[in-house]
Amino acid sequence: MSIDLHLLRQSIRQNLDMEHLLILLDRAVELIPQDKLPQLIEGVLNPELLQVDEIPDELLLEEVLDFQVDSLAGVYYESFRVNSRNFMDKSRGTINWIAEFHRLMNRCVAECQDGEYFQTQPAFEILFELLDEIDEYYDNIIFFADEAGSWQVGVDWAKVLPAYFTALAEIAKPQVYAQSVVKVVTAHANYERDIHLKTAMKIAKPSQCKALKALI
Repeated sequence: MSIDLHLLRQSIRQNLDMEHLLILLDRAVELIPQDKLPQLIEGVLNPELLQVDEIPDELLLEEVLDFQVDSLAGVYYESFRVNSRNFMDKSRGTINWIAEFHRLMNRCVAECQDGEYFQTQPAFEILFELLDEIDEYYDNIIFFADEAGSWQVGVDWAKVLPAYFTALAEIAKPQVYAQSVVKVVTAHANYERDIHLKTAMKIAKPSQCKALKALI
């Protein structure tokens, strides 16, 4: 099946807000070959200012740790005066944080699928902790004009949790596996609790599955 480019452009221009445009752009930039990137940004950005002699190969966990430091330091925090017209808006800082969060989470899922469990499991945990931080304090990492909470980040838990459970199952002891599964499901995906717990049981090793059943 092929995508109609005319329909795609039309849908992007008519239906996507800034947040989803940035998420889409992040995906596109990583999919486009290096030799095509200058053509992509020509006339919009200056390719010469973005060139480097060698592209650093930053490990996933290092990227996530840097993101955590910046997040907790308030680098992305950007507020605005809220009124009846803009209470549904997000600031540029909030939009950028959400886009970067999705990029890193998608990288976690992809690297887990490649078998990089020892990098992805702690990276997942750090990203989950940032969501917990948003839910606990609401107003220190990113700014929400109305109805603050990590639910506004829009994580695709049906995609993320199976990858996380897979990485966790490879490195965690039974009790730790069970506690970690219940913690993240309860905190962020409790509305489909039974579905996610069943998935965790299928992925778990026998001793982990036993511990999970005992806990729930």
